Amino acid sequence: MQTAIKRIIFFAAIIAFWEIGSRLELWHPLIFPSLSSVFNALVEGFQDKTLIYDLIASFKRLAVGLAISLVIGTLIGILLGKSKTADDTLGAVILALQSVPSIVWLPIAIMWFGLNEKAVIFVTILGGTFVMALNMRTGIKNVSPLYIKAAQTMGANGIDLFARVIFPASIPYVVTGSRLAWAFAWRALMAGELLSTGPGLGYTLRYASDFGRMDIVIGVMIIIGAIGMIVDQLIFQRIEKSVIKKWGLES
Repeated sequence: MQTAIKRIIFFAAIIAFWEIGSRLELWHPLIFPSLSSVFNALVEGFQDKTLIYDLIASFKRLAVGLAISLVIGTLIGILLGKSKTADDTLGAVILALQSVPSIVWLPIAIMWFGLNEKAVIFVTILGGTFVMALNMRTGIKNVSPLYIKAAQTMGANGIDLFARVIFPASIPYVVTGSRLAWAFAWRALMAGELLSTGPGLGYTLRYASDFGRMDIVIGVMIIIGAIGMIVDQLIFQRIEKSVIKKWGLES
């Protein structure tokens, strides 16, 4: 409750400063428009359904890209966790690629797939795959040897050992990896849509910037940030806390 009150006061102060500063012309409205202008631009965008179509298009790409990245990342993570040779070779490459910003992949994506939907989804997939793979790898490597030895003494081995002991013990890392993969994929999607042909939030952001509509630019940025915060805190953060408590990692 105290956290919610602090956040309300904090955001109220920011909103008040923003609107009062705009009315007192502390900055040029074309560079940084007032909150009321941004709000009106958002209302206009939802009324003519432009932003609705953008949201639908962006979420469709995200759903496809994130689902594929979670599957590929999990498989790569399992390979890295179970094979020392793969971890010493492919693992080093994955670790290096993880540090490459998603927007850097755009020229390659455009050359391979053209300026279309496939290029955007490709960048989104890369955004989530590497972080998911590294978390899956860490989860497998951090499974207590006592669990594995106890299961082996009871006859478990191979796929049965992995399915019954190793993977369940790695679930906290899988959840954390999924949460991070969502965040990275969301950022990668916005970067990819900046050079897309639309619709999409990133496309509208670039289109508005080209025509000097900073009210729309800031409005779309607020939507992007709000979606990221809502999904992270209301979905992934709750799942992560629930799993951590269930696994006895937090009191």
